[in-house]
This record gives sequence, C-alpha cells and structure tokens, in this order.
Amino acid sequence: MTTAVAAPFRFFSLQIVRTRRLGLSLVRITFAGDDLRAFHSGGRDQSLSLFLPHPGQSEPAVPIELGDRWWQGWRELPDDVGAVMRSYTLRALRRDPDEIDIDFVLHGVEPGATVPAGPASRWASRAAPGDRVVLLGPAVEDNRAIRFRPPEDTDLIALWADQSAVPAATAILERLPPGTRVHAWLEAGHADDVQEVVTRADAEIIWLVHSASHRPEYVDGAPVALGLAALRDAGLPEAGAPYVWIAGESGQIKELRRHFVGERGIDRRRVTFAGYWRHGLSEDQLRAEE
Repeated sequence: MTTAVAAPFRFFSLQIVRTRRLGLSLVRITFAGDDLRAFHSGGRDQSLSLFLPHPGQSEPAVPIELGDRWWQGWRELPDDVGAVMRSYTLRALRRDPDEIDIDFVLHGVEPGATVPAGPASRWASRAAPGDRVVLLGPAVEDNRAIRFRPPEDTDLIALWADQSAVPAATAILERLPPGTRVHAWLEAGHADDVQEVVTRADAEIIWLVHSASHRPEYVDGAPVALGLAALRDAGLPEAGAPYVWIAGESGQIKELRRHFVGERGIDRRRVTFAGYWRHGLSEDQLRAEE
C-alpha cells in the first residue's frame, strides 16, 4: 500500500533485490518495488527515513493507512511492534528497472566488538533478497531533505564526512560537474572500507583510516574528528568564494565548523553542517530529546 504524506514526501513499500559487501564494515543494499516509479530525487545528500521490521516480523509495522496521522499512530505502537525508524542517505537511483541503493555502516556486528550492534546494524548484517521495508522519501527532485546547496559563485568546495556521512559525500562527488575544484576528507573504519570514487570534478580526496592503535581524543564527552588535525595542517587553494559541507557525529561537526569559520575565516553562511548522530545516544533517544 502507498499513501501520500505531506508533499513532496510519501511512503514507498520496497523489498531487497540484492546485497553487496563494500568492506569490513560496509554493506550496500539494493531495493526495488513498483512504488519507485513515483520516487524522484536530485541526489547529492538526499536524506531518507527507513522503517525496518523487528526480528520475527515479515514486514515493518507502519500505520501508513492513517495518512497524515501516521506519525502519531506509529508512536503509539508498542516498542517491540512499531517499525524501527532510522535515517539514511540515498546512494543511487536507477531506472529500467527502478532501484535504489542505500549503504549501511555495520557497528558492533564484528567478532570481539566492544559496543553491541543497534537494531539497524543487526538487520543490515542479516538482510537478504525478499526482505521488506518501508521508506519515507521524496516524490520531487528538489526537496528540503537535500542540504548540499553551494552558492552559484562557489569556486572551491571542501567536504568532510565521518563513516556515517561517507555515502552522502561520495554521492555528492559523483554528481559534481567537470572542473569543480574539491578537497574532500573522508573517514574509514578500516583500510578495506576505502572506496574508489568516480567523479568528474577536479577533486583531491583524502581517506582518513582508523587503526587499531588509534585512540580518539574526547572533548565534552564526544570524540574529536579524526581529520581535525589533518584539516589544520592542510593548505587549501586560493578561493574567493569557498563552500564547506561537513557531516557526521554532532560533537565533531561543531569542532569542524568552528575550525572553518573561526580558524579559516569562512563566512558561516557558506558552511553547511549536519549532525547525523550523537555520541552516546541512539537515534530513538535523539528523537525523543528533540
């Protein structure tokens, strides 16, 4: 069943058609469904809401039949019944056949993990063709769930992404027009999580790989971005109108934004920042806090 919500977003009932491991802690899941003919997105860092079933459920429980009141109905379902809701980024959209890709970072599912996996990581690690999900996504290409919007006069783009934001950053890089000057810093949990990024832009991409010996520094209880020292040491080309996009853990993003605005003197109106998660809190806890 497909039910319109508030334009330009709607629900899509989908199922997995294939999965592919991209690295030790990354898996790409491809979804399809008749509903996708109405899915439209301009790409870049397109944000989506994905609803996942609990173990033992054949499909996620989302009361989409309630129309605009679905949110209240979903919140009123018992915790072990109502679908698990998580935010992800559209990695790719294809036609003929209609398919979308979403990349999942797997936390806590590896042997010897010190932090237990959350419900989304557990689901993604076991996902198989035929598994069903519900997606809340865009029905129009240009929508408010796209944050990457460089001004027309931009002559240099700086990107920084932790693991959670790498799918968004790589999707951005792949869509940039030829000749766009870009410096990008992307974090990877393991060396085999490093991806080859295909881009027509004039891009310098630096992968920042965590190692077994790396112990993150903490400020106010949150880990400092692995790339902050690298950013401070990096020289950026001369630019009259730079644009910055940074995304990842909220505490790290604050430090990085402070660096670009306070230390580099970039106009704060030309810095887009997105906290995809917060250290020590689940997405459910964040949503309740908000």
